[in-house]
Amino acid sequence: MKICHYLLSTLVVLSLTLFCCQSPSSSSKTSTQKVDSLLSVMTLEEKVGQLNFLVGDLFNTGPTVRTAESDKFDILIRDGKITGLFNVHGAAYTARLQKIAVEQSRLKIPLLFGADVIHGFKTVMPLSLAEASSWDMEAIELAARIAAEESTAAGINFTFAPMVDISRDARWGRVSEGAGEDPYLASCIAEARVNGFQGKALSEANTLAACIKHFAAYGAPIAGREYNTVDISERTLREIYLPPYKAGIDAGVATVMTAFNELNDIPASGNTYLLKDILRNEWDFNGMVVSDWQSIGEMIEHGYSADSMEAARQALETGVDMDMMSEIYIEQIPELVKTGKLDVALLDNAVRRVLELKYALGLFDNPYIYSDTLREKVTLRSTEHLTAARDIARKSIVLLKNEKQLLPLHSNYKKIAIIGPFGNNKEDMNGSWSFFGEAQHPVSVAEGLRTAMPNTSFIVAEGCNLYNDKTDKLQEAVKAALQSELVLLVVGESAPMHGEGASRADIGLPGIQQRLVEEIYKTGKPIVLLLVNGRPLAIEWVDQHIPAIVETWTLGSEAGNAIADVLTGEFNPSGKLPMSFPRHIGQVPIFYNHKNTGRPYLGDYSEPGAERVYRSRYRDVQNTPLYPFGYGLSYSTFTYTNMVLDKTSMKNNETITVTVTISNTSNRDGDEVVQLYIRDLAGSVTRPIKELKGFKKVHLKAKETSTVTFTIDKEMLSFYRADMSWGSEPGKFHVMAGGSSDTVLKQEITLLP
Repeated sequence: MKICHYLLSTLVVLSLTLFCCQSPSSSSKTSTQKVDSLLSVMTLEEKVGQLNFLVGDLFNTGPTVRTAESDKFDILIRDGKITGLFNVHGAAYTARLQKIAVEQSRLKIPLLFGADVIHGFKTVMPLSLAEASSWDMEAIELAARIAAEESTAAGINFTFAPMVDISRDARWGRVSEGAGEDPYLASCIAEARVNGFQGKALSEANTLAACIKHFAAYGAPIAGREYNTVDISERTLREIYLPPYKAGIDAGVATVMTAFNELNDIPASGNTYLLKDILRNEWDFNGMVVSDWQSIGEMIEHGYSADSMEAARQALETGVDMDMMSEIYIEQIPELVKTGKLDVALLDNAVRRVLELKYALGLFDNPYIYSDTLREKVTLRSTEHLTAARDIARKSIVLLKNEKQLLPLHSNYKKIAIIGPFGNNKEDMNGSWSFFGEAQHPVSVAEGLRTAMPNTSFIVAEGCNLYNDKTDKLQEAVKAALQSELVLLVVGESAPMHGEGASRADIGLPGIQQRLVEEIYKTGKPIVLLLVNGRPLAIEWVDQHIPAIVETWTLGSEAGNAIADVLTGEFNPSGKLPMSFPRHIGQVPIFYNHKNTGRPYLGDYSEPGAERVYRSRYRDVQNTPLYPFGYGLSYSTFTYTNMVLDKTSMKNNETITVTVTISNTSNRDGDEVVQLYIRDLAGSVTRPIKELKGFKKVHLKAKETSTVTFTIDKEMLSFYRADMSWGSEPGKFHVMAGGSSDTVLKQEITLLP
């Protein structure tokens, strides 16, 4: 019997080796047969090996640094003990490892190569939050498409992106990686990014598996502190935080990553409600679920799992297919199965989803599809990619203030001072989560301006350091300002100051940058302030004193050129904020789609006796944000008039057509994002004061007038009612439109019974 079983296993393995050479057009039935054949001959240890995902030896993005020599990975691959590596790259390097897997391991199963390709690869795109400021889905999809083309050329077939976590708290560092505070905008962006990464077919050489993360509500940690507890109502979870994940699922995302946080007392990697009830059963997601870095083992620290064996069982039973970095699965699952504490069918299901992903990626047809050294050479940082990066970057810039029409800069300036720690800074232009970008590649602000304004002399002064409060560079900066006609102050956050692990209790300008701004202000020179950052900042003093402010975020490879395009007027800014900017840190979390209270306050803070008004307000700062969600200026001026409804009432099976007239009243062509908001005035549960329900980016020539049309249907008027069912209720609604969440036009409609 043992000999027969050995011969049968040998024949199956041999047939699987031959099967790897079949064409990519193999049917889905063939895919299922292949997975079944593999599972039938896999040992228990080999099955668990397919669930074990380890970081490579190039760099790490988590707390554990591996010190093993690279040949240890060779041994693990040969023995079938890992499913792949992440944060490795290079066509030749990945090909070498893939060769070990498909030629030297028993089952010839190809490897996954994953990476945090968040906003570009070698061609670094703007931070995700910056891209969201473009409100341009084609540009955002293109950014992900280019990232996929470059990373797949370098051997990567699996990206841990997009992050679709909603965040209303700018203290949380990872707001830089998401799309802001609004579920509708973030859902549109989630779909665009998934489509960009995955293209039309995962089996194509220039597409890779996307991964929506972090499931779920990772962006709502208490006090904005990284990895902290999340405790929110089911209504808030479903209305605010879940929609972007669902949009990613609907777009066909291949994988989902669990979150570090616990949600309502249960860690996400062991949360049955999230991973089974919602993701698998309600949303019918059949793809692979991967843990975040060591998040399975961290359930012990949460106080949810007694030990690593229990953590392994809980995670696999809940539906976490792949263990990233904790190695708990490979250590504990064999014993759990052997002792009957874990159903082997659960293990098989997890392995099946991993193998199906590899099959979908075309790895069984051609294990080296992503390891083409020639394609790598011609693709990375190509002229075409850099040109696109520049355009995407300038679309991401938001003009916050432009008093006295300081911008665009005219060509008559003879001498301009560029002052601040980011004026001639290249490395920090890449921003956080840009591990594959190189420090020498980005175009600095000074470089971009010198190219764009060759007849202007630029004096560059750092002004201060980023990581200490020494004042030795202040005097040089003041001297530079006094010698110039105009000052460009370039201040903000370095790359390590935002991103994962970069929560900040004070979101003002870091270090002594505020003092630098004040010292330059005292010179009396006209100032344009450029913000380089990855989150909304509390800059009320700056807003009150500096005449022109430009939110550039962190723009990547072409940062300096894109900024120069906007400052010189070569490109007319059109970005809109995806997150509200607070006046003061004490307002955080602040977001536009909040609820009313029974005592709302909308009055004038300067009115006599205002401090004694018993309303929902602060005594020392206005309720309103400094810059609201959806806000952004242009060198053009736009006027909204004439909101027209084709009718003022509708039944559930009907629609209402809304037209808004928008005019470019300036002498300059420009783009404007027209935004539609709706408020349900009364319901079985209270509703936000407004919710974004649609937007359209339009181009208007100078003095041109156009109409923008929206269609209101029952879905726009639906919500989670008192019994948590999804649907609408009869009643009155306000329809609002304008160029930001501070809308200017309003009409009332009625939903009939």
